Amino acid sequence: MTEFQTILSESMLWIEGLAALTSVLYYNRLKNQYWKYFVFFLIFIFLCECVGKWGDHFLKYNKAAFYNYFVIPVQFIFFYWLYAAKSLGKPKLFALLSFIYLLSFIPSEFISTDKIMFSLNYTLGCLILMILVVMEYYKQINSSDILHFNKNRMFYINLGVTLFYIGTLPFWTFLDYIREYRGIFNIYFSYFLISGIIMYLLFTISFIWGKQNS
Repeated sequence: MTEFQTILSESMLWIEGLAALTSVLYYNRLKNQYWKYFVFFLIFIFLCECVGKWGDHFLKYNKAAFYNYFVIPVQFIFFYWLYAAKSLGKPKLFALLSFIYLLSFIPSEFISTDKIMFSLNYTLGCLILMILVVMEYYKQINSSDILHFNKNRMFYINLGVTLFYIGTLPFWTFLDYIREYRGIFNIYFSYFLISGIIMYLLFTISFIWGKQNS
């Protein structure tokens, strides 16, 4: 990483911590709502990132497997639940999309020699999430509360997810090819870090300004 990217990477970790801390401070207001699980999710992500950064000082583990088979799947499935089951009110859609996503691990296991296949899970996960993001935008645009979008917690979450997950989809999908072009790689990797910082700042803001009561 360049010096600039190192600074961004360090900043992203602590911004994740800020989002987790803010969510804890608002927990009492949310403990009777499904949003309390968003608090647990942010704490989980921060702890996982801490393990990813410092865990190898205390135990030997496969960092790639830790993220690919645990951290990333939990992130996708949580967002599928938040979008489909809760915000859109379609629990069956959540179950279907989660099942399709989990099925994508099967070809990745059998075709492990093809590096491109390693990105299949993430690519499919993001494409599914992109569908839910579009559905959420459609719901918000057609809502009677469109003029009060700044009080909608999902507005900030949706914007953050768009910038980070959807915005970096081409980068992670074609990473093996992009690596050969260092200039493009550095620009996109910097965007990945910056968009991650912005996403967790938006998550933080969602607790402060968001007023959803459901």
